[in-house]
Amino acid sequence: MEDTADVIVVGGGPAGVAAAIELRRCGVKRVMLIEREARLGGATRYCGHSPFGMREFGRVYSGPAYARRLEEEAERHGVMVRRGHSVVSLHDEACLTVAHDGKVSQLEAKRIIVATGARESSRAARLLPGDRPVGILSTGALQAYVVLHGWMPFRHPVVLGSELVTFSAVLTCLRHKARPMAVVEALPYALARAPVSWFPYLAGVPFFRGAEVLDIRGGARVEGVRISYGSEIRDIACDGVLMTGRFVPEASLFQSSGMGVAGGAQAPAIDQDGRCENLHYFACGNVLRAVETGGWAFREGRSIGASVARDLMRPRAMRWDDVPRVAVTFARPIKLVVPGYVRIDDEAPGALREFQLRFTARVRGELSLELDGARVWRRRGEFLPERRVLVPMPAALHAARRINFSFSEG
Repeated sequence: MEDTADVIVVGGGPAGVAAAIELRRCGVKRVMLIEREARLGGATRYCGHSPFGMREFGRVYSGPAYARRLEEEAERHGVMVRRGHSVVSLHDEACLTVAHDGKVSQLEAKRIIVATGARESSRAARLLPGDRPVGILSTGALQAYVVLHGWMPFRHPVVLGSELVTFSAVLTCLRHKARPMAVVEALPYALARAPVSWFPYLAGVPFFRGAEVLDIRGGARVEGVRISYGSEIRDIACDGVLMTGRFVPEASLFQSSGMGVAGGAQAPAIDQDGRCENLHYFACGNVLRAVETGGWAFREGRSIGASVARDLMRPRAMRWDDVPRVAVTFARPIKLVVPGYVRIDDEAPGALREFQLRFTARVRGELSLELDGARVWRRRGEFLPERRVLVPMPAALHAARRINFSFSEG
C-alpha cells in the first residue's frame, strides 16, 4: 500500500467523496481517501429515507443507495480508498498518523483535506438528568439499528429536539411501528421550518415546546420522562428517549493536534478557498459548521476539491504565507461565520462565494456587513438559531482590511 499521495482526504462522507472525485477530475493523479468505517457514505448510510442525490446525480436515492453511489463514483474516478483507517493525529507538514488493523503508520501528501463531518451532542453535553437505563439513544444510533440491523430499539419513545433531523427520526419511528409518546423542545419554537415542524401534530404526536426535561426514570430500561411545561409538571410513560440534533463539528483532530478551532463554531477556521491556518490543510463539509444536508456538503466538497487542485498548480514562487489575511469579526447574537477569515490581495474567485452565518437565538433586527467601516450589505428580518444565513461576498472584499458583521435588534 502506498504511504504517499498528492492529496489525502480524511472522511468518506458526501463532502470528502465529492472533494476526492473533483480532484481526480481536475487531473490530480494520486488522491487518497481515508475512512474509518468499512463503507463510504458517512451518516447517509443510516438514513433510510429519501431524497438524496437529486442535484448531484440527477435522480432520487435513499440514504443507503446514495452511499453506494458515492462508493461507485470514487472507484470510477480512480480514488485510492483506505477503509477501516482511523486518523490519530495531524502533523504540521501534511502528514497523518493513522491506525489500521492494530498497527500505526504515517501517510504523507502535498495537501490534506479534512471532511470529518459532525456528530450529535451526547447526553452529558445536553446535561440531561435522571437514571441511566437502557433505551437512551441518538438519531445516528437509531438509524443504524433500523437500517443496518432491521431492529427498532423501542416502541414508545420520547423524542427530544425540533430540528429537521428530529422529524425525520419521528418518521422513521412511525414507519417501523414505533409511536412516539411526545416530541419535547426546550425552546418556545421549533428549529425546523414549517411545514416540516407541523408533522407531529399531523401524526397525532404531542409536541411540547418550551418544555424542560426534569428526570428520566427507569431500572433495566427507560420507563418514563418527567417534564416541566408552562406551570405544569407532566410524567410521560415511555420505553426510550431519542436525542436528536444539537450537532457539533467533529473537529477533535484539530483540537488534539494543536491546530485549534474557531470560536462559536468550534470548527477549523478557513479562508474563502477552504484553506486552514496551516497552509497544508483544507476543510469542507459539516466539520465547518454543523449541520447541513448531504447535498450541500457534496457541493461544498466539490468546490474545495477544485480549490485544492488549483492550489497545487500554483507556481512555487507564489507563497500563501506571504498573502495577508483578514479575520472576519462578529459579536453575539451571531454564533459563527464561515469562512472565518479572507486572504486579501487575491482577486481570483474563491471556492466559497458567500458567507455562511448562524445565530445563537431567535432575534429580529438588521444584519449588516461592513468593509473598512462602510456598510456594503444589509438585511432586516427575523433570524432563528441553527438556520443558514447566506451573505454574498462583494467584489471589494479582496481589498478590505477590516471585515465585520454587526447586528442591531429592533
